[in-house]
Amino acid sequence: MTRQKLIDKVEEAIKSYNGKATIVQISKYIWDNYEQELRESGDIFYTWQYEIRWAAKKLRDKGIMKSVDMSPRGIWEIS
Repeated sequence: MTRQKLIDKVEEAIKSYNGKATIVQISKYIWDNYEQELRESGDIFYTWQYEIRWAAKKLRDKGIMKSVDMSPRGIWEIS
């Protein structure tokens, strides 16, 4: 797993919840589907929950996710 791959995985996770999800739902989705890949990723294994927040920022910067002020508190949404 790399930082770049996490961007895709966050987007995939949100889409699996019909376009909006909490960070807990996203974390569970990624862990349930990519645990082995995370375990084999070296340092990312220890930082992946921080890294998904970074990935969300990148998705917002690209316009794929709604900005923080356009979504309810604690919800990440696809644009």
